[in-house]
Amino acid sequence: MPKISVIVPAYNAMNYLPETLGSVLSQNYDAFEVIVVNDGSSDETEQWVSQIKDPRVKLISQANQGLAGARNTGIAHAQGEYITFLDADDLWEPTKLEKQVCVLEENPEIALVYTWVSFIDEAGKHTGRVFKNEAEGDVWKKLSEHNIVECGSVAMVRRSCFEAVGLFDRNLGSSVEDWDMWLRIASKYHFKVVKEPLVYYRQRSTSESRNCEAMARSFQLVIEKAFASAPLELQYLKNRSYGQANRCLAWKALQSSQRDYNKALYFRQQAIAYYPQLRFRWDVIRLSIALAAIQGIGPDIYSKLLELAYSLRRFALSVGR
Repeated sequence: MPKISVIVPAYNAMNYLPETLGSVLSQNYDAFEVIVVNDGSSDETEQWVSQIKDPRVKLISQANQGLAGARNTGIAHAQGEYITFLDADDLWEPTKLEKQVCVLEENPEIALVYTWVSFIDEAGKHTGRVFKNEAEGDVWKKLSEHNIVECGSVAMVRRSCFEAVGLFDRNLGSSVEDWDMWLRIASKYHFKVVKEPLVYYRQRSTSESRNCEAMARSFQLVIEKAFASAPLELQYLKNRSYGQANRCLAWKALQSSQRDYNKALYFRQQAIAYYPQLRFRWDVIRLSIALAAIQGIGPDIYSKLLELAYSLRRFALSVGR
């Protein structure tokens, strides 16, 4: 029996899937199974995965059910004591599984262990951004304001947690169903973090990023669901949660291919209305600077300057290594 079940939802993922699975199969820790859930792909995903000779790789094909549905299918077929997820376009460092298993083995009171996250662009180049969250133990308060786990390819969870809190909610929009799951787990269990960037999260200009209104509705569903069962003394965090959600939406609008200035400005205003202290946070200050730059020099020049900044950041990162 494998110790770990790695669940990889795949929908028309052939542009990235070979590299993604390669990062799994090159892990230092090898007592795992990989369950690739082909979620109604129309490309060669099913054919390509079925030809992989490694016996640890298993393929399940189904009609399209979305990311949450694909993850739930993977959980239903998982045999491992620990379950982790990997989006089909993200990558792992070779020590990712080894270090997370070590944490769970040494800390039986911990239900979920996450890591820091490095950002890469569509071509796989480092942007130089690293998300470093350090919250551990009872993290529900921190998690209700912001998804400290950052992306779906980070967490390793004890299988027993899903038996206690249920599966991913298919009624939520993509990219927030994991936040809902981590909140449910955090309401019952403690978390721990490996303070290293062991996951590479690929940023892509997708239709999801452009559809900020749909994301706003999804955020609302998660927040209302979380605080419906939260005790009275924690209800003050609800406005903070809405503020942080709108901050995130502002960046999504700004980072979409259209550089939607008006939507970004609207969501920034909403963020500060819900949570006035945000105006003094560095991330919102950067957002304000970016909006002013777009207004002053236009989105095209802004995009070129942003790419230059990414190049300088990548250079600084390479020098630091």
